[in-house]
Amino acid sequence: MTMENIYLTLALSPLLGAIIAGFFGGILGRKATHTITILGVFISTMLALYVFNIHVLEKGEIFNQNIYTWMQIGSLNISVGFLIDNLTSVMLVVVSFVSLMVHIYTIGYMDDDDGYTKFFSYISLFTFAMFILVMSNNFMQLFFGWEAVGLVSYLLIGFWHHKESAIEANLKAFLVNRVGDFGFLLGIALVLMYFGSLDYMEVFNNLDIVNGVTILDGALIITVICILLFIGAMGKSAQVPLHVWLPGSMEGPTPISALIHAATMVTAGIFMVSRMSPMFELSEVALTVVMVIGAVTALFMGLLGIVQNDIKRVVAYSTLSQLGYMTVALGVSAYSVAIFHLMTHAFFKALLFLAAGSVIVAMHHEQDIRKMGGLYKKMPITYITSLIGTLALIGFPGFAGFYSKDMIIEAVHFSTLPYANLVYYAVVAGVFITAFYSLRMFFLVFHGDSRVDHHTEEHLKESTTSITFPLIALAIPSAVIGYLTIEPMLFTGWLSNAITVASSHVSMAELEHEFHGAASMIPHAFITTPFWMMVAGIAAAWLFSLHRTDWADAIKNRFHRTYYVLDSLYGFDRFNEIVFVNGVKRLGNLLWKVSDMGLIDKMVVNGSAKLVGFVGSIIRPIQTGYVYHYAFFMIFSLLIILTWSLFAGDHPQLRLEF
Repeated sequence: MTMENIYLTLALSPLLGAIIAGFFGGILGRKATHTITILGVFISTMLALYVFNIHVLEKGEIFNQNIYTWMQIGSLNISVGFLIDNLTSVMLVVVSFVSLMVHIYTIGYMDDDDGYTKFFSYISLFTFAMFILVMSNNFMQLFFGWEAVGLVSYLLIGFWHHKESAIEANLKAFLVNRVGDFGFLLGIALVLMYFGSLDYMEVFNNLDIVNGVTILDGALIITVICILLFIGAMGKSAQVPLHVWLPGSMEGPTPISALIHAATMVTAGIFMVSRMSPMFELSEVALTVVMVIGAVTALFMGLLGIVQNDIKRVVAYSTLSQLGYMTVALGVSAYSVAIFHLMTHAFFKALLFLAAGSVIVAMHHEQDIRKMGGLYKKMPITYITSLIGTLALIGFPGFAGFYSKDMIIEAVHFSTLPYANLVYYAVVAGVFITAFYSLRMFFLVFHGDSRVDHHTEEHLKESTTSITFPLIALAIPSAVIGYLTIEPMLFTGWLSNAITVASSHVSMAELEHEFHGAASMIPHAFITTPFWMMVAGIAAAWLFSLHRTDWADAIKNRFHRTYYVLDSLYGFDRFNEIVFVNGVKRLGNLLWKVSDMGLIDKMVVNGSAKLVGFVGSIIRPIQTGYVYHYAFFMIFSLLIILTWSLFAGDHPQLRLEF
């Protein structure tokens, strides 16, 4: 089998499974449906590991070929093609492995759902769309994958369409992403306008074309293009202010939360900016915008996690905050660090979402952490795996998140971009916040006195094997993947053939100079500020969640205005409702009254009828029915014509030419 056929099989296996499950799932039955879709994703996972081995471990050549020409417009070739380099290889392994675990998990989680076969079809289709996105070698195919993951996420978030809240959530996700996608599409249009091509390599090899070119009263065109592309990333990767869709998307079934919000759609923006590193490196303004937006998201979305009581929403706001960390890394030109954190985060965040789902199933779909407690006795596997995921999330020394998050903080510390010092304080403060809300959730769910109602507690038990197996499989990389991959991924070339960093951006060079091995980072951590911020967060969580629970209510009442701001999510939803939703309604009503009712109905439709009636009322008295009246008008008309003809004979300018 040629490499081209391997890539095609890798991408199309989930699509084939999705088609079979979607069209024939009702006939085949549940077991056959999940077997076929899991087999498709399993094949993709095995092939992704093979591709990773060929391209990354054995340092194989980059594959960049067009597979199929979709259309040819003059010199513009729009094709379906694959760009398989080290960055793509890493993404394929992460996406396929997490998707495989989610597919297996879904067997147990969706067991009682009537839409069982349809759900498997959707998640397989989603996996295919993500593969197309990360494997693309041109902007058009990238945009196709971009929109495809958006469409399937709409279907998955609103999967339980009998719930009004789910319909509102998927509509919000769809509309907010349309805002980001509009900027993304404008950026692609400018790429085509100035480079005459949508092929990545053709664009990257001809960046000199836009060197010094300005638009809009002096703005560099490369800056405008990069910011527009980043607006697309802000929508997909849920950066402020286009973040509002992600917490609401928790209305969908838990498996899609792990798939969409850990390893796939929300990481598409991070992947895209990393892929476009040759372009972003030419604009410090764009990089500064990326860095600042990421810092704002990392800090302020983390604060919202403190006041959440829905177990899935706590993890959702954690995702927002961690995506902010990745975006900060992109802004300081530490693209490989961003991808490194993307990878570690995919494992431990998928683990936390699936562990939350395990708790929800055991609690008969109760999601309020205030109604839990003491679950470690009844759910030991979920407890241990949740602990591993939590320690990885807060960056406890030795776990996966420790290596990636510390590298981001250090990269910001070495950055020379404007405002990098303020961003550094923001990401360090975020360490305390992350530890606080993560351990608060962990303590309230698994420790302390049980607050579970009597009926639920009688039936409380560990989840089935189809749920616990993915938890164990994800817990392993959540613990060790950071230690094993930090050096090759950041410093010895795993991503070097896919990422460009300008020599003036020194963060990665400084990181490499200060790096002395993964093992040495663990003892060194005990003398760093982020470690003690993490310890402070753990201590605060223990104090307010287990030791002095009354203090939390006292602080809430004492700082009720601050709590109101956090509980109202900084007013983003309210602002959007007043300005955009109600504003569009008022604009629509105005246009309806002025345009539809005033211009079209009154003037065009009714006006034309009234005009005909008015003309008729004038002409009607002439139509008497008497012959001598008609003869008089004929003679009178003939007289006028003869008079004109005689008069025009003496004045040539009045003659009518036919």
